[in-house]
Amino acid sequence: MPEVREHERFRNIYWVETEGERILATKNLARGVSVYGERRIQSGGEEYRAWSYYRSKLAAAIIKDASEIFIKPGSTVLYLGAASGTTASHVSDIIGPEGFLYGVDFSPKVMLQFLRNVAEPRKNVAAVLEDARIPKAYKHLVGEVDVIYCDVAQPEQAKLVVDNAKAMLRTGGGALVAIKARSVDSVEEPERVYGREAAFLREHGFEILETVNLEPYERDHVMVVARFRG
Repeated sequence: MPEVREHERFRNIYWVETEGERILATKNLARGVSVYGERRIQSGGEEYRAWSYYRSKLAAAIIKDASEIFIKPGSTVLYLGAASGTTASHVSDIIGPEGFLYGVDFSPKVMLQFLRNVAEPRKNVAAVLEDARIPKAYKHLVGEVDVIYCDVAQPEQAKLVVDNAKAMLRTGGGALVAIKARSVDSVEEPERVYGREAAFLREHGFEILETVNLEPYERDHVMVVARFRG
């Protein structure tokens, strides 16, 4: 039988050891359902979903020893750039039935996939078809949140996070910002891009806790981990 133990730092995230492998996983909140073809593992009457750090920047950040992710059981999460729901589905597992996730994306095609894959099988997820650059369009639906997770491939990502934080993130809340240097600036050196985006967050109410390089799982990507001072 697979051996399961909780992650040493983060609640509702697990290590599953089976057949000589050590697998990062979350306990499946929608038992029997796979979101992106991930492996499901049965142990002790529970079902765990393997969490690919080649498919999820949050998983990559955890594997690269991020010291904080803010997301925990009961958290309310605003997820900007929900896409098809790979990472969002694992966040849903982590926050559990007492938490809630609002997944925002502006593409109707993507949101339909997110709705089918993640929101319909899970009672703690809502799909929001809006442009993350315009938080006033959905602020009334979301209210105050504990965490903002942002993964949008477009320039001025830090500004987008700041605007959403000022509208919805509680003081002391956390932000996880997956920055792809080539999406922000296709010419400038990645380290300069990361530094500039982090500086913008710092200048607009955030304390930068760490910047986690996601190589080799994601090329030219970092995860900025920050706390909102308000």
